[in-house]
Amino acid sequence: MRLDHDEEDYSLSLSRFESMLKTNKVFFFDSEEFEEIILHYLDTGRINLAKKALKLGLEQHPKSTGLKLVQVEMLIYEDKIDMAEKLLNELYVLEPNNDEIFIQKANIYSKRDNHEKAVEFLYEALKRTDDPADVYNLLGMEYLFMDNLEKAKENFILCLEEDIEDQSALYNVVYCFEFLDQHLDAIAYLKNYIDKNPYSEIAWHQKGRLYYNLQDYENAVRAFELATYIDEYFLGAYLEKGKALEKLKRYEEAIESYKQTMELDDPTSYALLRIGKCYEKLGNKKEALDYYNKTVHEDPLLDKGWITITDFYIKLKEFQKALYNVNKALGIDNQNPDYWKKYAAINNALNFFEEAEYGYRKAIEYGDDDIDTWLFWVDLLLEIGETENALFTLHQAEEQHNNIFEIEVRLAGFYYTLGNYEKGKIYLTKALQNNAAHIGVLNELFPSVYELEEVQKLIKKHKN
Repeated sequence: MRLDHDEEDYSLSLSRFESMLKTNKVFFFDSEEFEEIILHYLDTGRINLAKKALKLGLEQHPKSTGLKLVQVEMLIYEDKIDMAEKLLNELYVLEPNNDEIFIQKANIYSKRDNHEKAVEFLYEALKRTDDPADVYNLLGMEYLFMDNLEKAKENFILCLEEDIEDQSALYNVVYCFEFLDQHLDAIAYLKNYIDKNPYSEIAWHQKGRLYYNLQDYENAVRAFELATYIDEYFLGAYLEKGKALEKLKRYEEAIESYKQTMELDDPTSYALLRIGKCYEKLGNKKEALDYYNKTVHEDPLLDKGWITITDFYIKLKEFQKALYNVNKALGIDNQNPDYWKKYAAINNALNFFEEAEYGYRKAIEYGDDDIDTWLFWVDLLLEIGETENALFTLHQAEEQHNNIFEIEVRLAGFYYTLGNYEKGKIYLTKALQNNAAHIGVLNELFPSVYELEEVQKLIKKHKN
């Protein structure tokens, strides 16, 4: 990070350079100024300006190694790898101990997915550099590419020992701990880090996340709270704190935390939805519905918002309103099996049986393999008199769920109804062997079958 007077000089250099481009006058800049200007334009994605600055820089300082290394970086950025490597080899002859040459060689090999070779060059750079933090960070990234999380973690830790303020390394070291399922070790590391850097809001936030994942919600709340004390504009920490407070059933405090995010920035559909859920948990249906409506107003394409309103109306048994909202959700995601199952249940409650049957069919089609969904569908087919379809569907269910009492008892009922007593007996025997105590289901679904003398004998035989 630059000192204040350096920052002023840097801004002045940019202003002078852009003024030069507008007036076509030629100003002199030293090579380091050109490097800063070029890297600024690269970082902000203004490639054409970066190229102009590089061209002028090399015209004024044709022997500058620093500018040529920036040229290498730009060539790599543009995927002109061979040209970059050729230039690096020329620079290596002139300055064989320049750490930046080894870093850029590593960059080239990384681009070629040869991460082992990239690591070799980075270790060479480490021997020569006065700024090991950056090299350790790059080593960490290369080891991440190689899926060597332990070595990656080790290097990110070394980076932070050199530069305790490196936020990307802090995020990455926590990621490594988490990926390796070393959550308690991660918390221990962060405790040690915070002892050295107590005002790091990122560290407190990450510590809160780890506690949350371990379901230690009290400590999570404290960590998120400290993150917001350090940075009162830390929107993410307020959101995470709200989630943890919800888990503790401290819904009023959670609402306040979510509302804090709306004072810092425009309302998000996520915060509005969570506030609605908190009000619903508090029994305040009016406020809950108000915030649910605000959620879908803020983001009309948020299917979770529409489905939450659907569930809200289902609980109130206002099925017509629930149907409107589940159709909204399906309009956004028409391949979600859960939405189709809700659609089917709502239509069933409204006695729209054909629509309900269609909903169960679509739920199964899009991956719902819950035994209850199959049974709801079959029972509905039976209710509307589609016996053959119901039987066909039951056999499909049997292929997915073998040796299930609820399927076997229904198959028995169907086959007895169709006059196929032999198959009926086979399935009834299986059902009784599975769960004779609940054979009353047969009476509910197929009362005439249940009264058959043969069936009664078989039931008594298995109950005895």
